[in-house]
Amino acid sequence: MKEIRSIIAAYDALDKELTSAALATVVRVEGSSYRRTGARMLVMDNGNWVGGISGGCLEGDALKRARMAITKSVATLVTYDTTEEDSHQIGVGLGCNGIIDVLFTPLVYSDKNNPVEILKSCLQEDRKSHTLISITHFEGNWDKLTAGNIIHFKDHSSLSIFSNQSLVDEISKAIKNQIAENKSASVSFTIDDQKKIDLFIEIVNPEISVIIMGHQYDIYPLCYLLKQIGWRATIIADLQKLKGDIFSMVDRVTTSDQLSNLPIDKFTAIILMSHDYKTDKNNLPIALKTNVPYIGMLGPRIRSEKIWKELADEGNPIKEEDFDRIHAPIGLDIGAISPDEIALSLVAEIRASLSGREGGFLRLRKTTIHERN
Repeated sequence: MKEIRSIIAAYDALDKELTSAALATVVRVEGSSYRRTGARMLVMDNGNWVGGISGGCLEGDALKRARMAITKSVATLVTYDTTEEDSHQIGVGLGCNGIIDVLFTPLVYSDKNNPVEILKSCLQEDRKSHTLISITHFEGNWDKLTAGNIIHFKDHSSLSIFSNQSLVDEISKAIKNQIAENKSASVSFTIDDQKKIDLFIEIVNPEISVIIMGHQYDIYPLCYLLKQIGWRATIIADLQKLKGDIFSMVDRVTTSDQLSNLPIDKFTAIILMSHDYKTDKNNLPIALKTNVPYIGMLGPRIRSEKIWKELADEGNPIKEEDFDRIHAPIGLDIGAISPDEIALSLVAEIRASLSGREGGFLRLRKTTIHERN
């Protein structure tokens, strides 16, 4: 999401009378690749770009391809094959052994349905997941369809442009599957053995939101890190105990009685880190009343277990199923010592937990880093 915001900011800042641009989007990855589907790069005809589609070795060629798309005013699908041993093959230096399809779409500024404008419309709807359908390639005669077109899918009527009920039903089924899996994917459809169309179904989720219940000095490096990686940060604390510079690092500052009014979804985490036993004890039941999937408690295990026991003794026991979302002690075991290192440990565990990962060494992982087609 940070990359998308950076691309939109650069797009809005363009002198559109003097500068043309194209959007490069990774729409399919087969095998290994540094970037995954949905990675984007805004390319200007003056040679500047924002974002990225690889680890750096494809960007140079992407600049040329984007300029060609701008000149021809036609979207182009380019395949980069980094599996070849040929040293002259573009992208071989990446060493990823994958095949990457990149869609280069020239941007028509007057078209409010160009890819960047569509992304802007997504960000205007706070804390929602969006489904985007990009037409990457087609064969045969398709009225009203153009490669590079992007559809912001909202319901069945969004697919009326395809003008074929059987195809619409198949696309709807594919969209339903990807939404259920919360994964983007490239899909292909054939009609009457003569017409073929390739689509990129992309699930665009909101950025991770971290709600920090605490006010001590260690929230500052944590909030700084959250801002750098593009996550959302909210502080819940006594406003009089916070230093003024915290307001420039977070999206919101409020009090614990307002927690229920905050947007909370499956991409939200709550951290209890007040360093005050009584405060954390009072805040835990408040956090548990939400449907947040991740609750972290700073401090040693014995401290958290004492809180749980006291709550049970007071007639407010924690439900067995709720322990699955409580992380205490919070963080990955990386040997963190300083507040900055501890912040890194906390953020890494949140990312791992919300991704359904264990957070171990990648060299010990028995399967590929990312799922492969």
